[in-house]
Amino acid sequence: MYCGSCMRDNALAGALRAAGHDVVLTPVYTPTLTDEVNYSLNRVFFGGISVYLQQKSALFRHTPRFLDKLWDSEAALRMASQRSVGVDPRFLGEMTVSMLEGERGPIRKEFAKLTEWLKTESRPDVISLPFTLLIALAEPMKRVTGSPVVCTLQGEDLFLDGLEEPWRSRSLELIRQQIRHVDAFVATSEYYAGYMTGYLGIPAEKVRVVPLGINFTGLGPAEKRPAGFRVGFFARIAPEKGLHHLIEAVELLEGVELHAAGYNLPEHREYLAKWEKRMIYHGSPDREGKAEFLRGMDVLSVPTDYVEPKGLFVLESWACGTPVVQPAHGAFPEMIRKTGGGLLVPPRDPGALAAALAKLRDDAALRRELGAKGEAGVREHYSMEAMTRAALDVYHGVA
Repeated sequence: MYCGSCMRDNALAGALRAAGHDVVLTPVYTPTLTDEVNYSLNRVFFGGISVYLQQKSALFRHTPRFLDKLWDSEAALRMASQRSVGVDPRFLGEMTVSMLEGERGPIRKEFAKLTEWLKTESRPDVISLPFTLLIALAEPMKRVTGSPVVCTLQGEDLFLDGLEEPWRSRSLELIRQQIRHVDAFVATSEYYAGYMTGYLGIPAEKVRVVPLGINFTGLGPAEKRPAGFRVGFFARIAPEKGLHHLIEAVELLEGVELHAAGYNLPEHREYLAKWEKRMIYHGSPDREGKAEFLRGMDVLSVPTDYVEPKGLFVLESWACGTPVVQPAHGAFPEMIRKTGGGLLVPPRDPGALAAALAKLRDDAALRRELGAKGEAGVREHYSMEAMTRAALDVYHGVA
């Protein structure tokens, strides 16, 4: 699966390097997978197999390092990460709490491995964590290096709210206890900055906004087909992404063809099977395939059930000259306000969504206008350069 958070952080690391900065991007759990040049180390900390074994059995919490290297190897982790594995909600909750307990929890050995490695490295000016689910790394990393810590906020509330009790409440409690160890938090949208201050109790003065930025290489508009009207969906194939709303909306219309693409998790195979006959499914394409897919659509819509803090797919659609129709919640209103590249509709309302799609179906000039505004706006507001400048402002502020 191409992870949006991994793609964002990898792209930022590459842009910082291109600007002359020294960046070490360290994978956690498994090697990172992106559809661009991968800038991460070939060493993985908190290897997914090791963490799993230590969570399952106390025996593996005391195994010698030479044994750990067997299942921490890149080959073993890649093999494991390529398999389709369903996740038991109870185990997921226990694992999340164990990670947030940090050096006091059952996987303390993995924290020791990281801090020992840090002692052999040059002191960083800034340490950046990808989300609060790894906030337990802040205190030990700061203690060893003396460096300030920044933590990105990019969608972890969806994961946390999906945990069963008592693990959800315990996870939130552990995150809140460790906010004091983070010097600044970075939100990917204005909406999410405001939301997460209340959700986690982060002091507002500690939160900065660093908008998403994308690499435009390989992305760009193409001449739209003269006949037919294609509606595209490009995101993870899962209920929370709202594909079912889009299918219901399209079935209210005539002369509309629905195409979908994106990774399908094992636990959501039945969801895809239920809807697959009512659309054309393109699987999970690579970067070239993604660009071809987005260019081939007349409009993109991902009508998420949950309140989306990022919306990377919207930016990529605009980069390909394709307008969007999105629910009026989360980061979407501010994205469309900045660019003018689409229409907003009430969330979870297939009828309103159908009306907006019909408006674009029947007005080719409007489609071209919104597509052009989206392409110009994404390059102005959501470029790699803009994201890099904003991130460096935060890093210089804490360093």
